[in-house]
Amino acid sequence: MVSALALAFYLAKTTEAEEVFVPVLNIKRSELPLRGDNVFFLQKVHIPESILIFRDEIDLHALHQAGQLTLILVDHHVLPKSDTALEETVAEVLDHRPIEQKHCPPCHVSVELVGSCATLVTERILQGAPEILDRQTAALLHGTIILDCVNMDLKIGKATLKDSKYVEKLEALFPDLPNRSDIFDSLQKAKFDVSGLTTEQMLRKDQKTIYRQGTKVAISTIYMDLEAFLQRSGLIADLHAFCQAHSYDVLVAMTIFFNMNNEPVRQLAIFCPHVALRMTICGVLERSDAPSLKLTPIPSTHPNLQAYLQGNTQVSRKKLLPLLQEALSAYLDSMQIPAGPPEIVGVSREQVDKEMNRAGNSLIPGVSQDEEDPPLPPTPMNSLVDECPLDQGLPKLSAEAIFEKCSQISLSRSTTASLSKN
Repeated sequence: MVSALALAFYLAKTTEAEEVFVPVLNIKRSELPLRGDNVFFLQKVHIPESILIFRDEIDLHALHQAGQLTLILVDHHVLPKSDTALEETVAEVLDHRPIEQKHCPPCHVSVELVGSCATLVTERILQGAPEILDRQTAALLHGTIILDCVNMDLKIGKATLKDSKYVEKLEALFPDLPNRSDIFDSLQKAKFDVSGLTTEQMLRKDQKTIYRQGTKVAISTIYMDLEAFLQRSGLIADLHAFCQAHSYDVLVAMTIFFNMNNEPVRQLAIFCPHVALRMTICGVLERSDAPSLKLTPIPSTHPNLQAYLQGNTQVSRKKLLPLLQEALSAYLDSMQIPAGPPEIVGVSREQVDKEMNRAGNSLIPGVSQDEEDPPLPPTPMNSLVDECPLDQGLPKLSAEAIFEKCSQISLSRSTTASLSKN
């Protein structure tokens, strides 16, 4: 989003032709609240949401048919199938991932494997017209590079020399820019903040779906205490509505947060109106020993819902998925329904299905990349890509991946302290 905003600003300031440069944010306006860090950052730099233009608010195909459209692709270089007709309007690509030659439009392509596309936008501005750069735009670029490059941490290795160079140049031009750690910490905190979201938004924010023989299970990661989640007003009605709207038979909510001692806490809730299916899933999870979840039931007054404290905090959603597949197979066997192969689709902030109502309910054969430990980068947030063919670029950390890493560090520190005392 920042790359699109900043590049459009630069082009508008430096192009003499009577063209209008419009930064288009490639999500629906209604989906913006799911991007907590984006919402926070835009507010922090005083950019009102009302002036932004989202993909559902501009008809690119109509503009193309009228001969009035030129596209510049920022932070991606592949159009989805539904936009194939727009390929001939692409005049430039500015990206920071390896080019997929089969899909890249035949135009001017600027690609460099840096940690953040915002670095390349910063370079263009400072080399082309440094005098137009104001503090607001500098703050946007500065914070984005720091977030993308994980606070320029050398151990993580996302920041390249060019990323570091342009962060330093921005800081030299605007000495009052926020401290790196302060802006990184605040943006990371905003990523995990779900306080302003509706129940449906919380469930959709970080979700996967398992599908077998007509039975669908949604698994949502929620970054808050389960007890607080269960106390939300109208929760059961919201859960029923969510499952009904997307034809889910089961909803598994996997909560994760850190307690006052900075220790990771995981909890599970299984919502399912079908008694036999719910009991089968709960039975498989309770009896599992590879891995053992070490589940302790949490009292719940909600009908059709079973809640647990998960004693083994090392069992992430990635490790829970095979157990849920096993439970589905057991249920189908008990109902004498052929199980067939499982289908899993990842649905997250960074992967929005453009073909199926943008609701994230398409069923793609096979197992998708899991956000928790992604060896390959998921589709960029502002990408027009419906299937990510760019899976050879720099790794990107997800919310769950960061929690997983912090959990491991926390346990490692606990072990070290124990050894020191003895």
